[in-house]
Amino acid sequence: MSHISDSSGLAELAHAEYQAGDYESAEQHCMQLWRQEPDNTGVLLLLSSIHFQQRKLDRSAYFSQLAIKQNPLLAEAYSNLGNVYKECGQLREALQNYRYAVRLKPDFIDGYINLAAALVAAGDMEQAVQAYVTALQYNPDLYCVRSDLGNLLKALGRLDEAKACYLKAIETQSNFAVAWSNLGCVFHAQGEIWLAIHHFEKAVALDANFMDAYINLGNVLKEARIFDRAVTAYLRALALNPNHAVVHGNLACVYYEQGLIDLAVDTYRKAIELQPNFPDAYCNLANALKEKGQVQEAEDCYNTALTLAPNHSDSLNNLANIKREQGNTEEAVRLYLKALDVFPEFAVAHSNLASVLQQQGKLHEALLHYKEAIRISPSFADAYSNMGNLLKEMQDVQGAMKCYQRAIQIKPAFADAHSNLASIHKDSGNIPEAVQSYRTALKLKPEFPDAYCNLAHCLQFVCDWTDYGERMKKLVQIVDDQLEKNRLPSVHPHHTMLYPLTHEQRKGIAAKHANLCLEKINILHKPPYDHPKDLSASGGRLRIGYVSSDFGNHPTSHLMQSVPGMHDKDSVEIFCYALTPDDGTNFRAKVSSEAEHFVDLSQIPCNGKAADRINADGIHILVNMNGYTKGARNELFALKPAPVQVMWLGYPGTSGASYMDYIITDGFTSPVEFEAQYSEHLAFMPDSFFIGDHMQMFPHLMQKIVVKLQGGDEFRENCIVLNACDLDPIREIGNVETITVQCAPGPTTDEADGSPGSVTYEMITLQVGQVLQQMMETGVAHASINDVVIQSGVTTQQ
Repeated sequence: MSHISDSSGLAELAHAEYQAGDYESAEQHCMQLWRQEPDNTGVLLLLSSIHFQQRKLDRSAYFSQLAIKQNPLLAEAYSNLGNVYKECGQLREALQNYRYAVRLKPDFIDGYINLAAALVAAGDMEQAVQAYVTALQYNPDLYCVRSDLGNLLKALGRLDEAKACYLKAIETQSNFAVAWSNLGCVFHAQGEIWLAIHHFEKAVALDANFMDAYINLGNVLKEARIFDRAVTAYLRALALNPNHAVVHGNLACVYYEQGLIDLAVDTYRKAIELQPNFPDAYCNLANALKEKGQVQEAEDCYNTALTLAPNHSDSLNNLANIKREQGNTEEAVRLYLKALDVFPEFAVAHSNLASVLQQQGKLHEALLHYKEAIRISPSFADAYSNMGNLLKEMQDVQGAMKCYQRAIQIKPAFADAHSNLASIHKDSGNIPEAVQSYRTALKLKPEFPDAYCNLAHCLQFVCDWTDYGERMKKLVQIVDDQLEKNRLPSVHPHHTMLYPLTHEQRKGIAAKHANLCLEKINILHKPPYDHPKDLSASGGRLRIGYVSSDFGNHPTSHLMQSVPGMHDKDSVEIFCYALTPDDGTNFRAKVSSEAEHFVDLSQIPCNGKAADRINADGIHILVNMNGYTKGARNELFALKPAPVQVMWLGYPGTSGASYMDYIITDGFTSPVEFEAQYSEHLAFMPDSFFIGDHMQMFPHLMQKIVVKLQGGDEFRENCIVLNACDLDPIREIGNVETITVQCAPGPTTDEADGSPGSVTYEMITLQVGQVLQQMMETGVAHASINDVVIQSGVTTQQ
C-alpha cells in the first residue's frame, strides 16, 4: 500500500473504505491520519464508527469520548456514544446521550433516528413516533425513515396512519420495494387479502432478491388457500436462503393442506433439522403424522414441542385431542384448560373443551365454552354446528336450528352443518326439507355415510322407492365397512329393521352403540356399585324399577299405564323412573299415582347422579323400556346400578350390550334357534311379551252388539256397532240373536289346543235403527235410544 501524506486524500480514502465495509483498511488509514492530526474530531468520529462496526465497543466509546473532550458540543460524538450504550443494553445512558445530541444540534436527523430506535427498545412507542416525526420535519424525503415510522405505527395498531406513511414513501421513491411489502402487511392486517397479494407481488417484482417479501407473499397466499402460488413463493424464498427453517415449516403447512402428507412430513423434518428447537414445526409434524395414523409418533412430537415450549398452546390443544380419543378424558380436560390458561382467547380449545364437557354430561358448562369460542371467533362455523348439537341434546330445537343455519351462512359448503340441519327437520317431521338438506350435504361431501343413511331413512318415510335396490345395496355396504373398521355405524339400531340387514349386522350395530355408552360412562370414573344380595333390606319384597322416557302421551304408556298398579304389593315394590318431564296428560298421572314410587330423573341430567339415585333405592331388577328409541339414557344401565337389568316392551331388538342381562320376549317373537342373535338371555313369557291396556282404557268394548237395520236390506257387517258397559236397555227393545264366526287359521287366532278359533257376538234388530243410521250419515254427535245416549265418537280422550 503506497504512503499517502495528504490529509484530505487520506480522509477521503478512509471514508470510502468505511462505506465499502473494508473496516480494517479504513482503521489503518484513520490511525495514520490521527497520528498526524490528534485533535481532528472528524477522524475521532470515524474511528468510533469503525470500531462500532467491528463490535469493538470499548474502543468505539474511547474515541467518542476523545472527540467530546476535544469538542464538548459535538452532537455526533454523543450520538455515537449512545450507540455503544444501546448495544450494551444500557438504555438509560443511551437515551441521555441521544437527547443531549439533539439538544446540541436540533436539526441532527441521525440523532433523532437513533433516539427513536432506543425509545422503541425502551418501550416508549409514542416518544419514538415523535422522534421519527421530528426527523421527517427536517427532511420529508427520507423515505426509509418514513417507512420505519410506518412500521412503528403498524405495531401500535394505527394502521391507517401506517398506510399513509408507506404511501408517502412510495410517492417519494416509487421503486422502494420495502415500502410496497410493508404496505402489503397493512392490507393483510386489515383483511384486504387481494390488495396484500398485489403489493407483495409488486415488492418482489422490484427486488427479485427480497426474501421477506416472498415469505409474506407465501403466507398471504396460503391464507387465501391459493396453494400452488404459495408453494412457488416459498420455493423462491428458499432459493435465496435454503436454510431458512421457518420457510420450510410454512411450505410444509401448504403441502399438508394440499393433502401431500408424506411431502409435508419430509419438509417439517427438514425445518427441524435446520432448527432443532422449533416447537411449531414439531407440533405441525405431529399433525401430519396423526393424519397418517401414526398416533404414537404424533404424541411424541407434541411432547417434544412442549418440552421446548411448555406453554405452546397449539401442542397442548392437539395433545388433548389425542388423549380424548384414547379415552383419557381427565388428561384431555387438563390439557385444554392449560391451553386456555396460556391463551384465554383460544377459540378452538374452548370448542374442544365444550365437546368433552358435553360428553361428560356437563351440558351447561359446555354451552358456556361454545359461546366463548363464538365470542372470540364470530365466524367459527364448527363451533356453531357443535353448539347446535348440544342445544339439540338439551331439547332446544329452535336454538339448534339457528346454530346450524348460522354455520351454513358462514360456511355454505359446510356439509356437516347441512346434515345436522337435515336431522332437525327430520326429527320435526319436516321430511321434504330434511331430504333437501341431506342431498345438499351429499353433494358437498359425496362420501358422507351419516347423511346417506339418514337420507335413505327419510325416503322410506315418504315412500320414495326410486333406485331402492341400489340404495339398499350401498347402505348395506356402508354398514359392513363401518363394522369391519370398528366404527360407529351410520344406521341407528332402531332403524335396522327397515333395511335388508342380517341378524349379525343388527346385533353388531346395537353392540357399537352399547359400547359408545360404556365409553361415555368411563369418563365418570365411577367405581362399581354394591348391589343388594337378597330381599332383607326391602322387607322381603322384590324391588322392580321401570325406566322410560315415555311415561306420558306415548304408545308405550298407552300399552302399559296400568301395569305399575297391578303388581302384588305384598311381594313386589314398584319404582318408575321418568326420563322426561310431566306432559300433563292422564297417562302420566295414572302411572305416577299407581306406582308405589315415581321419580322424575329428567331433573337429574347427570347420568352418574341419576344412577346413584337408582342404586340408592336398592333396585333388584331394572327394566329398560326405551332401548334405542328417542329419549333413552342407556348410560344409566351401562353404569349397572342394579344387579339384574332387563329389556322389555319399548324396543323390539337386542341391545347388544354386555350390561343388559335379559330380554323379556316370547317363543314366537324370538325363536330359540335365533338365541345367538341376542346379547341378552331370553326370558320367555308364556304367551306374548306384548301387552295392551285396552281392557282398562275401554271396558265398554267388552260388550258388543251389531245393529241390523229393519228390513235387512241395508244391513252390512259391522256397519253400526254399539259398545257399552251395560247394553241391557238396548236389548230390551230389540230382537237379539247370537252369531258365531270362525276365524282364519293362524298362530294368533287358533285356540291353545290348535283348533280353529271363533268369535261370538250379538246382533240386534231395532225398530229405531234408522235413528242410528241418520246419526252416522249426518255427523250428529249423539242420539238417544231408550234413555241410553249413543255417541258417534270412535275414541276416548285421555
